Amino acid sequence: MSNRRSFLKQATIGVTATGIAPLLSHARGAKIMQSNAVNRLQLGIAGYTFSKSTIQQAIAIMQRVNIKTFSLKDVFLPLNSNKAKIDEVVGAFNNAGISIYAVGVIYMKKKEDADQAFEYAKMVGVDMIVGSPVYELLPYVEQKAKAYNIRVAIHNHGPEDPEYPTPGDVYKHIKNLDSRLGLCLDIGHTQRDNIDPATAYLQFADRIIDMHIKDVTGPVKDAESVELGRGIIDIPALVKALYKKGYKGHCSFEYEKDATDPLPGLSECVGYFNGVCATVNGHHA
Repeated sequence: MSNRRSFLKQATIGVTATGIAPLLSHARGAKIMQSNAVNRLQLGIAGYTFSKSTIQQAIAIMQRVNIKTFSLKDVFLPLNSNKAKIDEVVGAFNNAGISIYAVGVIYMKKKEDADQAFEYAKMVGVDMIVGSPVYELLPYVEQKAKAYNIRVAIHNHGPEDPEYPTPGDVYKHIKNLDSRLGLCLDIGHTQRDNIDPATAYLQFADRIIDMHIKDVTGPVKDAESVELGRGIIDIPALVKALYKKGYKGHCSFEYEKDATDPLPGLSECVGYFNGVCATVNGHHA
């Protein structure tokens, strides 16, 4: 909480100025908007946020928080769906102005799982699978990634994960493989392993192609998920690191605290993150 308070106190003037500046003059406002468009991080939402929502509820919430990109979870579209069902679900999001940029998390324990995952991603029309293939399957997944030209962002899942608990565990298994195999850095699970997410990003930035944004109450296995800025993760430090390295992937919010009513907490997360970005971006201007 001290992290949140100190940042908000420090940022108030900067965020206020960012909000008022476009009102001062049309020309000046246009320049500010153009600058923000160049430097702005790509925001998305990870599908697990809506694990207990319908498609229409998810779409309505995304429209309320003004985020237009989505990582599709199989809760909305089972992996064995036919083309007609895939077109129906993808069309519902597209018709609402929301684009699907990835699918997953998809677990792969055997070749048939990988075959299904890549066909699924191809039919959905995305170039990224957020996945978790077992070690033995990595050479085969690499072949499929090359053949389909679809990237695989391997997700670290924290202390409970026997294979990829930390970003470093992912990195050491993919560093010599094709660059289409990368990391999905989950900052909450990273922090639960007592690893600073900003430090982890800077260490593995060359292979991080997706990111799940959340906050947690502590650097321990049983830490709870909370609204962004209410936990211990240093979000301003992370954002500064992302700008420093020129991160080009998505920052997808994965809000897990209130699955049956995610809108209030998710709105707070998005607002806080946008405020941090505006302030950090202003300092970089």
